[in-house]
Amino acid sequence: MGQSRREFIAQQSLLAAGLISGMGSLRAQGGQPLPPGRPKPTDRRFISQSVEDTIVRMRKRIADPKLAQLFEHCFPNTLDTTVDFEMIDGKPDTFVITGDIDAMWLRDSTAQVWPYLPLMKSDEKLRMLVEGVIHRQKRFIQLDPYANAFYKDPSKVSEWAKDHTVMKPGIHERKWEIDSLCYPIRLAWHFWKTTGRTAPFDADWEETIRLTVRTFREQQRKDGDGPYSFQRTTYWATDGVPISGYGYPVKPVGLICSIFRPSDDATLWPFLIPSNFFAVVSLRQAAEILEVVRKNKTLANECRRLATEVDAALKAYATTQHPSFGKVYAYETNGFGSYHLMDDANIPSLLSLPYLGAVKADDPTYQNTRKLLLSEENPFFFRGKAGEGIGGPHAGMHMIWPLAVVMRGLTSSDVQEVRQCLHILKTTDAGTGFMHEAFHKDDAAKFTRKWFAWANTIFGEFVLQVERKFPALLDLRDV
Repeated sequence: MGQSRREFIAQQSLLAAGLISGMGSLRAQGGQPLPPGRPKPTDRRFISQSVEDTIVRMRKRIADPKLAQLFEHCFPNTLDTTVDFEMIDGKPDTFVITGDIDAMWLRDSTAQVWPYLPLMKSDEKLRMLVEGVIHRQKRFIQLDPYANAFYKDPSKVSEWAKDHTVMKPGIHERKWEIDSLCYPIRLAWHFWKTTGRTAPFDADWEETIRLTVRTFREQQRKDGDGPYSFQRTTYWATDGVPISGYGYPVKPVGLICSIFRPSDDATLWPFLIPSNFFAVVSLRQAAEILEVVRKNKTLANECRRLATEVDAALKAYATTQHPSFGKVYAYETNGFGSYHLMDDANIPSLLSLPYLGAVKADDPTYQNTRKLLLSEENPFFFRGKAGEGIGGPHAGMHMIWPLAVVMRGLTSSDVQEVRQCLHILKTTDAGTGFMHEAFHKDDAAKFTRKWFAWANTIFGEFVLQVERKFPALLDLRDV
């Protein structure tokens, strides 16, 4: 990917400022070399030669020793520790745990393998692993399109089996989140575009799209609340859903209800705007595969009609006027005129809309929204001694998520902002050599989830994007 004129000028400004002359070694910063972070080769769950070659290349390319070692630890973490690959009935099958939770989320499993997709062309083993994720996701969606997380063992009974919803064996958790049905389409479409292979797109895949459309239609709630409800006996408020488990009422304007956010926390207003944007993108991607590969124009047109309807509803109901930032996207709404202005670190988020292909990065409303999200006007934006970034209710107040710091960098065209994000990520690993779920704004040693593969892998994705867009940053001895 070539540099734009803006990126070239930014890089030259960096050079002119003397920022790539070197700013001291890791030891000079008062840091210590990170401990070995990867399992021994014999203990790794999956080895990809193209991933190993990328690590070797980037270790030579990155001048900052700690950043280089973090990349070496984090980028392969999904393959090293979380995948279970095998052949079942002649087809690849890949079960992917999140890390410290022994279950597979439809969202996380896509996001965890996502940064490896460009390497599939030169790595047949890696291609089969990703194809295996698609096959496994199809099986889970057919088990229950409303569930978000599953076990490999179809007979396993969840610790959440007593939740007040329709739980089945093999389901870890049944929280309805729009993005759970979008991420598998995102993975399938990009797999197809990258490899040209159509093997995963069989009748079972077509059935998952039929279930996706049906579920989205049910959750537009034009004919009542639909078949899904959820309640849990808990003191944790964000795990509970009001009004008998259906959530607060919405006006049926064409948007899709999401009872939970991608953080697995309950929504306040069920029309979750980032997830509705994601649904529009995903439905159009599904339609293309259906038409070109499956030759099913009827279902393809149904996907496009629904995407058009949701897109029109977003144009009518997704924005509001902020007194300081002007026209902005709301995080949630209900169709009655109530808007929730915030963002959450988990993806899809408002910050991530360009990353998901939902809006252009230079869209004026997105830019206004971005300024709001990265300010104290966002109740979950935190700034402290350790760093700054977006968090959310899931980990509590004052807790910054590396996912959000990475996403800020991935969606930025400002070289200094990108450098700031790299610096925050580099200095908040608390000496573990890995990213975490969240860290305290004033003390990175106070963190949640020591083993969270999504955060690790997307960090690697970010560093690789920096190499393409802002290569001068990787020449810095101290990012």
